[in-house]
Amino acid sequence: MERTCVIIKPDGVGKKVVGEILSRFEREGFKLLAMKMLWPERKILEEFYAVHKGKYFFDLFINFVSSGPIVVCAWEGEGAVKRVRDILGATNSKDAELGTLRQMFGTDGRRNLVHGSDSVENGINEINFFFKKNEIFEYDPDGWINK
Repeated sequence: MERTCVIIKPDGVGKKVVGEILSRFEREGFKLLAMKMLWPERKILEEFYAVHKGKYFFDLFINFVSSGPIVVCAWEGEGAVKRVRDILGATNSKDAELGTLRQMFGTDGRRNLVHGSDSVENGINEINFFFKKNEIFEYDPDGWINK
């Protein structure tokens, strides 16, 4: 089982589609392990997206993603990283395939609704960036587990 981090960006929260996004992942069979809504300071988002620092779009992107609250989720499932990215669609919403979240609710390449981890390793790192160990929950046949 893989874990991946999904962030619903300020445009998704503002468009009131958080519930539809969460519902889509649940319908696709993913297990929600953790979730929180926050409005992180710019420096936190600069650290999270540090891999893009120095790129032409970085400042505009950080301005956007820090412009309002976000919803951060940890999901688990078979092949979660690739499957979630397929559900999200192309980075630029205008290029996203029909039925993907970005095609349905995104605006463009920056205001593209959601972030999804791009590798299993990054999924773990990103989940650990936003969640403490005691904020991640699992369910097994014996009930809920807090690891």
